[in-house]
Amino acid sequence: MLLQPPSPRPARAFSLLELMVALAIFALVVATIYSTWILIVRSSVVAQQAAAQAQRERIAIRTIETSLMCVQSFQASMKYYSFEVGDGTEAAFSFTARLPDVFPRNGKFGDFSVRRLTYSVEPGEDQMKNLVLRQRPILMELDEDEKNSPLVLARNVKEFSVECWDTNQMAWVKAWDNTNSIPPLVRVAFTLGSRTENGLDGPELSLSRVIALPCNTLPGALQVPGGAPGGGGGQLPPPVLQRPPVSGLRQ
Repeated sequence: MLLQPPSPRPARAFSLLELMVALAIFALVVATIYSTWILIVRSSVVAQQAAAQAQRERIAIRTIETSLMCVQSFQASMKYYSFEVGDGTEAAFSFTARLPDVFPRNGKFGDFSVRRLTYSVEPGEDQMKNLVLRQRPILMELDEDEKNSPLVLARNVKEFSVECWDTNQMAWVKAWDNTNSIPPLVRVAFTLGSRTENGLDGPELSLSRVIALPCNTLPGALQVPGGAPGGGGGQLPPPVLQRPPVSGLRQ
């Protein structure tokens, strides 16, 4: 009896149902990877925005601190050297300083290092408020460029306050009306907000700094040629030296 060879088995193929299940699993994996990637990108953007916001905040407070450390005040020329802090709806203050070469926009003014500075909060784009700085040489008027395009130190300013230490009241005051002197201490505080991709308000950053002014107002008598009335030649009287007590010596 002859044996017949077995017949070949038919080739097995994927059914339509198996193919659809495989495509569904592949789409689920791709969606998971895409969602993770989007989350990483958004987290990176938020971190970069927070870092940039903190950097702007540091630059703003550093600029204010540098200018206050260089403040100048002369009693006989208070028209040009007055220290003014306004207590309005938005805090603003103005003073005169001899600024260093590294101060912002110094190259624009050349050798005019003694300039009048005005810090103020003004409305900007998207209904946000900006902290801006305007400068002018002490004997000149504000030019059109500074009027229309001031230096923006910080954007989206939620709060901004300037307070001066009053030695008569021994307290912080929001308005400085003592035109014949400058305050010994100035406290500056502001809060910056942030915007998300959807235009919503993000986290806020707050910063406060107490700055000690290193100088006092020069009396007017020392600015008059020839000194104060009655002589003196415009010089300070010589100091009176006193011998400190020495113990263990007999008279």
